[in-house]
Amino acid sequence: MPESLDLARVIAAAVVLAVALVVAIVLRMLSGRLNKRAGDTRWAWDDLAARLLHDLAVPLSLLAGVWGAANALSLKTGTLSGTANVLTAVAIIVITLACARMFAGVVASIAMARQGVAANVTIFANITRVVVLGIGMLVMLQSLGVSITPLLGALGVGGLAVALALQDTLANLFAGVHVLASKTIEPGDYIRLSSGQEGYVVDINWRNTSIRTLSDNIEVIPNQRFSDTILTNYHRPAQDMSLLIQAKVAYTADLEYVEKVVVEIGDAVMAEIEGAVKEGQTLVRFHTWGESSIDFTVILRITEFGEQFRIKHEFLKRLHRRFDSEGIEIPLPTRRILLPENGHAPDDLVLR
Repeated sequence: MPESLDLARVIAAAVVLAVALVVAIVLRMLSGRLNKRAGDTRWAWDDLAARLLHDLAVPLSLLAGVWGAANALSLKTGTLSGTANVLTAVAIIVITLACARMFAGVVASIAMARQGVAANVTIFANITRVVVLGIGMLVMLQSLGVSITPLLGALGVGGLAVALALQDTLANLFAGVHVLASKTIEPGDYIRLSSGQEGYVVDINWRNTSIRTLSDNIEVIPNQRFSDTILTNYHRPAQDMSLLIQAKVAYTADLEYVEKVVVEIGDAVMAEIEGAVKEGQTLVRFHTWGESSIDFTVILRITEFGEQFRIKHEFLKRLHRRFDSEGIEIPLPTRRILLPENGHAPDDLVLR
């Protein structure tokens, strides 16, 4: 009788495991379809929920099957308790990993919604992932009967030692958090540092910030550098900006007509060339009596910093062609030397 009873328990345990495996496969298929369906929508939160179910369906089903099989075998109390502790620890690890992935995705979605499609911020997602994993590990140790109070004290002392050893790294971390929290810069912004580095912000991670220069190279700048440098953000308070182009005409030119011609060229460029603000107004400001010319500034409006090269290129070509056709002189530097009436220069004449 005991042998048949033992065989029956083994068969029952095998049946429980088989059922758990079938349930896991079914849940895997359903969660896969749900994940695909969620991916077809524009809402990001259903993607995160579907991914969480997809991550948890199979491992939790198998763990439940193993626990049911252990009960079906009627194991000894000590063995059953140990099995429960191990399965609980594994379940906590699985749930922690899935939650870390989900919360990191939530943070990334919030950053994407606040900073646009070009955002690629990893620092907050990484911090969230580390925090969730740390809490999950502490809960797992507590479930195994390990007292975490001494561990927390040791972590405090060890954290102090690590903080002293990693001052620069932690300074970069907190500087990156401050930069993102204050919105000084965000991915997609064009910035220029007083030290000379400039480019589009690509990513801000826990240690450094990557910027893409106009020559398509990547420069990596420690986050701490942003706290002790003068920074110009060309996308704040808005991306569109003024483009200032310097020019000059001869003293003999009719300045009213020169202004009219320049405004016509500027309005045509902004209306026809991509990257210009279509409704922008061309401004001309004469400002300097030069040595051989009257200098002026042309002010155009462009949609963002990188468009200035195309706009300036097209404007100068058209302006040069129009000045040439209108007979408006762009003077070269000239010098006038006055000599005495006899035509001979004095011995002490010095040309400067």
